[in-house]
Amino acid sequence: MKPALVQTIGSRHNPGFKALRELAQDNLAYRKRHQVWLEGDHLARAAQARGWVVAQAVFAQSMWERLGQTAPFHAQRITVMPDSLFNLVSPLAEDQKMGFVIDLPAVPVVEPGLATVVLDRVQDAGNVGSILRSAAAFGFAQIVALRGTAGLWSPKVLRAGMGAHFALRLVESATLEDALTLGVPLMATSSHQGDWLHQCVGPLALPWPCAWLLGHEGQGVQAALLTSAHRCVRIAQPGGEESLNVAAAAAVCLHASAAGQAKLG
Repeated sequence: MKPALVQTIGSRHNPGFKALRELAQDNLAYRKRHQVWLEGDHLARAAQARGWVVAQAVFAQSMWERLGQTAPFHAQRITVMPDSLFNLVSPLAEDQKMGFVIDLPAVPVVEPGLATVVLDRVQDAGNVGSILRSAAAFGFAQIVALRGTAGLWSPKVLRAGMGAHFALRLVESATLEDALTLGVPLMATSSHQGDWLHQCVGPLALPWPCAWLLGHEGQGVQAALLTSAHRCVRIAQPGGEESLNVAAAAAVCLHASAAGQAKLG
């Protein structure tokens, strides 16, 4: 394998530096550049394990001197910059001063028949990343993010997702009509109606595959989508709280789906 070309950046006015900083700090820059910034080595390892190609590896000078040619990543090109400049891009801990750029393919269209999570204007990046992580862990294959949802490939969502992105089919800027073409039962949670989730066994067993509808942190799932749900379920909360955080509710519901499928298998 041909060694990657090592380039250096020494000025904050360098166009390459400006491009990296934008990718790392602008939540929607990836849509314009069709590239994504991955912080630290964990995300790069997760991407490469799924067959993604690292277009550019970026090291702070101190990290490059420590790792050099022993860096456990293959990249098409390598960029090295002083620590002071790297900190302006991404102020990572001393033992993680490296970042990676991958090229994004075209946004896929909705694929019917897949176990799916529909995100309806979920705006908190931490919530979105956590939901993606749960979806990948519990065997869901596709995320359909309706317009108004936090950018799936934004830096904060990527950090929270911890590599789950590379195991999922991610559809962004989807419409209500897209969600209605999934071809699987649409499931929704409710605080006041539907079957209790922990009692969904036997004749009430959760369908598989299905699509869970997860809505805006304050407003929930929009009415036009909720009325299309095949079934509503309730999560028991013996502690008496009014509602669960959407990421916590997602983890509970997706695990219940996966557990039911495991019993069927």
